[in-house]
Amino acid sequence: MSCGRPSPDLLSADIQGPREKCGVFGVWAPGEEVAKLTYFGLYALQHRGQESAGIAVSNGSQIVVYKDMGLVSQVFDEATLSSLRGHIAIGHTRYSTTGASVWENAQPTFRATAVGHLALGHNGNLINVGELAKLLQEAAGSGEPSHPQQQLIATSDTDLVTALLAAYPDRSLQASALDVLPKLRGAFSLVFMDETTLYAARDPQGIRPLVLGRLERGWVVASETAALDIVGASFIREIEPGELIVVDEHGLRSQRFAEPRPAMCVFEFVYLARPDTKIAGRGVYASRVEMGRRLAREAPADADLVIPTPESGTPAAIGFAEESGIPYGQGLVKNSYVGRTFIQPSQTIRQLGIRLKLNPLRDVIAGKRLVVVDDSIVRGNTQRALVRMLREAGAKEVHIRISSPPVKWPCFYGIDFATRAELIANGLTVDEIRQSLGADSLGYISIEGMVEATTIPKDKLCRACFDGQYPIELPEPELLGKHLLEQVSEQLRTDVDGVDTLLGGPGAEDALRRP
Repeated sequence: MSCGRPSPDLLSADIQGPREKCGVFGVWAPGEEVAKLTYFGLYALQHRGQESAGIAVSNGSQIVVYKDMGLVSQVFDEATLSSLRGHIAIGHTRYSTTGASVWENAQPTFRATAVGHLALGHNGNLINVGELAKLLQEAAGSGEPSHPQQQLIATSDTDLVTALLAAYPDRSLQASALDVLPKLRGAFSLVFMDETTLYAARDPQGIRPLVLGRLERGWVVASETAALDIVGASFIREIEPGELIVVDEHGLRSQRFAEPRPAMCVFEFVYLARPDTKIAGRGVYASRVEMGRRLAREAPADADLVIPTPESGTPAAIGFAEESGIPYGQGLVKNSYVGRTFIQPSQTIRQLGIRLKLNPLRDVIAGKRLVVVDDSIVRGNTQRALVRMLREAGAKEVHIRISSPPVKWPCFYGIDFATRAELIANGLTVDEIRQSLGADSLGYISIEGMVEATTIPKDKLCRACFDGQYPIELPEPELLGKHLLEQVSEQLRTDVDGVDTLLGGPGAEDALRRP
């Protein structure tokens, strides 16, 4: 295994948008270079997490895991991939929403079982980690687990699940999965493996996407259909909410571990998924263009030019321009290579803020009344800096249009939004937000317009970040928080009864605080 240092963000966190939990990929394909297939699958899923990347490979008798901090292209090279030989592989690219961004929490996670080993990758976020930690503690106390002390220590919800799956020596991994999966609450799209078998599972709400694909000589599972495309796999279907998929030498099998209660995250359509991905049979790009059209009808503007905030606002800006009849143009240039770097920018460069990522085309925007279309506003810092930059470049007017409703509530299912107190739409009217941004006007799409653009019924979508209606009941605020498990593990190291006195992570009480 390799261990490196985390790469600092080039852009200040204040001007970054919402960040997603992770991307997962799995393949069972004898005779194929499964490590390279996984690498390219993760490359297609890089947008879902840029903190760390990892691949686990099995040759039928041994699992090898290689992971490190950084982008997929930074972690792996030709020599490393060539050394990862086998016919089963899983891969993961991470952004942390439970547990710190450190090498120990990079995935796939790895545990010894009574009969072999287990590697696991997770997209989503569990909300009952306190309960699960207590279950693991109780199992360790019973003397049944194969490695009780090792399994007590877990600093991410993913490692906790892995420990629970590996805990009992008298069960097969499939039997353990059918026992453990119904006890998980929250969002989870999982890929995991032992030496001979590939598994995939999706939570009963299906909050995060997970799809099944077919290779000529095997099977693929991935967070998005775009990852199937890049490895040449044909799309078969979505893995259904509450379903466990098992692939081995005997073929593919499916089992239900819970009744489906669909509540797909609508923010996948708004921002998280790649535009070339399909979710529930609907192209994400088509949904975003339609959101732009509906936004133009709901919040029209008198302007000379429609420009997107690249690239997340591009499809909606195209739809807005088509519906409004206002010409579409590129008023901002994005530096495609900005994201993460090993070089920490100087304070002088950091103060330039958004200019590291976007720069205006002065000849295009000078003297123009602009409609600037973006996918969302979280804290408002990005849009505030953008408005100021466009005015300095000569824009006559700046009208902000947003292809999602105001974000008023935090996400506990795998998106790292701010706490409620930090969300700019919490407690402010639309006009007050406009004044804070310095824009000439501000308009959002309605929840109804956004939902209709997806073509999925409203009651089948999670809209909690917009309306506060969480499809899975949340625990008490003190049992929420990104770093909760670090505190659990520390207590377990020193006090076997420590789980009963769990404290929430920083900001947990504030996360749901009402204005």
